[in-house]
Amino acid sequence: MDLPGGTVVRGGTWVVEHCVGPLGVGTLVVKPVRHVLHIAELTPDEAAELGPLLARVSAAVTAVMEPEQVYVCLWSHAGAVPGHIHFVVQPALAPDMAEHDAYGPALQMAMFNRGLLPDKAEVETVCDRLRAVLSR
Repeated sequence: MDLPGGTVVRGGTWVVEHCVGPLGVGTLVVKPVRHVLHIAELTPDEAAELGPLLARVSAAVTAVMEPEQVYVCLWSHAGAVPGHIHFVVQPALAPDMAEHDAYGPALQMAMFNRGLLPDKAEVETVCDRLRAVLSR
């Protein structure tokens, strides 16, 4: 699968990539390196790395995208069956909220329903900026 922006950051047990899908430029996915179906199955090392990593990634998204808010939510279903867990870290941008007349889960659903994928070159540029912030 083509992964625009490539890997943004990789920790000991987690990897961060740009979201593949219609949630907009700057939306990242934080997922465990190993296959995990449930939060309750995280190892102590995975659990210890998760909170600080989500905070760092959220701060980087805030610095680069300047959103009104950063949404962090767990997604783990594929066809109504639990799948590989991953956290979506999404900048809630004022223009997106205005365009869809929605925020929170309703904004995410509106963006999914519209199905517009972000421009690959724009994703790659933003991922380069996110890498620079996360490498500090």
